[in-house]
Amino acid sequence: MNRLDSRFKIECNPTANEKAIVKGKNYRFTVLTSRMIRLEYDESGKFEDRATQIVLNRNFPVPEYRVIEKEDSLEIITEHIHLTYNKKKFSKNGLSIEVKGNWSYYRSIWHFGEPFENLKGTARTLDEADGPVPLENGLLSRNGFSVIDDSKSVLIEDDGWIAPRDRECVDVYFLGYGRKYLDCLKDFFKLSGMTPMLPRYALGNWWSRFYPYTETEYKELIENFKKEGVPFSVAVLDMDWHLKDIDPKYGSGWTGYTWNRKLFPDPKGLMDWLHKEGLHVTLNVHPADGVRAHEEMYVDMAKELGVDYENEVKIHFDITDPKFLEAYFKYLHHPNEDMGVDFWWIDWQQGSNTKVEGLDPLWMLNHYHYIDNGRKGKRALILSRYAGIGSHRYPIGFSGDTFATWESLDFQPYFTANASNAGYGWWSHDIGGHMHGTKSDDMAVRWIQFGVFSPIMRIHSSDNPFNVKEPWQYNEMAEKAIKSFMRLRHQLVPYLYTMNRRFHIEGEPLIQPMYYRHTEEEEAYQVPNQYYFGTSLIACPITKPMDPALNMGSFKAWLPEGLFFDFFTGRVYRGNRKIVLYRDIYTIPVLAKAGSIIPMASEASVSNGTDNPEEMEIRIFVGDNGSFDLYEDNSQHNTLDNLREATTHMEFSWGETSLFTIRGYTGHNGVIPEKRSYILKFTGFVDTKDIEVSSNGRKLPFDKKYNEETHTIELAVKDVATSENLTVSIKTGNVIAENDIAKQIFNMLNKAQIEFDLKSAIFREIKKHNDKSRLMGVLQTMGIDNNLLGALFEIITA
Repeated sequence: MNRLDSRFKIECNPTANEKAIVKGKNYRFTVLTSRMIRLEYDESGKFEDRATQIVLNRNFPVPEYRVIEKEDSLEIITEHIHLTYNKKKFSKNGLSIEVKGNWSYYRSIWHFGEPFENLKGTARTLDEADGPVPLENGLLSRNGFSVIDDSKSVLIEDDGWIAPRDRECVDVYFLGYGRKYLDCLKDFFKLSGMTPMLPRYALGNWWSRFYPYTETEYKELIENFKKEGVPFSVAVLDMDWHLKDIDPKYGSGWTGYTWNRKLFPDPKGLMDWLHKEGLHVTLNVHPADGVRAHEEMYVDMAKELGVDYENEVKIHFDITDPKFLEAYFKYLHHPNEDMGVDFWWIDWQQGSNTKVEGLDPLWMLNHYHYIDNGRKGKRALILSRYAGIGSHRYPIGFSGDTFATWESLDFQPYFTANASNAGYGWWSHDIGGHMHGTKSDDMAVRWIQFGVFSPIMRIHSSDNPFNVKEPWQYNEMAEKAIKSFMRLRHQLVPYLYTMNRRFHIEGEPLIQPMYYRHTEEEEAYQVPNQYYFGTSLIACPITKPMDPALNMGSFKAWLPEGLFFDFFTGRVYRGNRKIVLYRDIYTIPVLAKAGSIIPMASEASVSNGTDNPEEMEIRIFVGDNGSFDLYEDNSQHNTLDNLREATTHMEFSWGETSLFTIRGYTGHNGVIPEKRSYILKFTGFVDTKDIEVSSNGRKLPFDKKYNEETHTIELAVKDVATSENLTVSIKTGNVIAENDIAKQIFNMLNKAQIEFDLKSAIFREIKKHNDKSRLMGVLQTMGIDNNLLGALFEIITA
């Protein structure tokens, strides 16, 4: 008899192919791939084939391997690993695995139970973090191997309920992928389950604040954002949506499920209004205190669970009871979802213990909430803390209440990128910092800029009346920068949604440390705050205060081999070197490699919501060939049973005459507009009039601009049929525009807060010397401040 509704039954294939198994009386090895092997030891001789919290699928294609077995020894050899075992209880002396390939001197052999070098993964929470926190182990190592210990994981039964392990055993997975980091992640996802796609709306801006808004105040806030041209796609109602000031006999008001009608007299009306404004809604819940007698649904829920409601006996939170779990959703969550709640922010802060040994209540909440949220066929979503390896199946991660300090900001880019090492790619931080700290407009801007180039852009803060995050609460420069970046986030949604799809299908996270693609470059391991942002961009968030003399912040970067363009300024850089990048308050270093194509919504089309745009801005960075497959679907307003998809292929061919083509979409009709207007921005070209635009061979009219500062040709093409091929031909003679060094240095010096005479002296030398080496030598003799000298050298050597 099933203990749960059928919706909780998960798709899994946990039984391995018998041909992949090598076993004896007390041991069993399962060769999953040529690089991954499961190691089991059980004194009872019983082995586990059910799914676990971490592992859903063991039925892999059987790789080639050979076995050498003797009376007291066993060897398993694949193309990439060599296991040696003495047929006794697993020990460091009796079981070892060598990764072939000499990944490190003497350190590419693992002896059972021994610790190993690890590139680390992520952490459960950043609550009250004011800088770095210790990280758990991830899946990757420069020494070529890592280990997942699944021995204490709770099991998942066929009906979707859980079962504790009934005896001690060893159940571990050895991953010997050398430095094929992405291959390791992709096979891990096959083992543990792919990361689900996020709903498109999750990729826009989120507004969140721990503050007792009234319904009227919340509407006024959203209307003010709209008037200021600041878009949002998610409205977060923190815990003040429910009653907090309750009779002390019931305990704390931290947990609650009854709407505070003084603040929100018409919850359904508010959520209907927010939906019409283009926003989706989430509510914060702290479920630990169960359900007390003051709650509106208490009596009905108590009757169903057999709790003495007449004496107001508390309904305890017991996630290990399937009857409680069903009632928990039926009475506390589904009625609110019927009123308009789109997903839940599960704010569990009470540790990792339950009645079942080894069972973390946070994992239970994440697992069942995520499944339940998708029960009607929509893309599911939750916001909750990380509960260990395997948590990637339950996006999005809430990283907790951090301090609003530079130290906290400086840790977050590394923390976010490094989480990919645990397969965890959708962290959501309290952008701007949650609490404490010091007012800093500079820091606020830099945090927003990082947020735009992070997985989830969720602004959040405490109820301190001075800790406010509306852009107009900052100085004029900061306000301008924040608004610009928040609009940019919504412009980037087409690119982000395609990366979302890529993560789900191909197992490649949006955020990737530099060493994923440059495994043998030592410098790639030395820039922890620098990361790939999707296929085409490298982000370098500025996380330290500006130099007050320069009015610029800086980032110590490493550029791989190749040609790169600054996404904002168009400055061109030659790679294969370290360089310090300086930027004013309005930008951070974001670099696009030559040949990159970035599909975006046009700035004019940006508003609340994240629907497929009718007008697009396509950024093309010249100097090499490139392509991009834009993915779009109709899931924003439909269930997955009615999912319809469209893919639009874009390609750029660099040469004497460069060609850019947007091919007619493939897939379903009705997903994207029948006609689209395009703003095509080609960065890196010299100006030219030799341009043609055509659709299926018919010449089309277009408007053209040329931006001298960013070396960008901008073409506006109206009403192009999305079923046809749009082709742009630009003849520039295979020439890339050069940086105007003198002009860029003049503009930088003009803004610097330094002596006028020093500015003039520096600029005289700039105009005097054509030889860059000689110029740099002269500048070094002038006693110039190191940061100013660094900013000059960046421009000269770019």
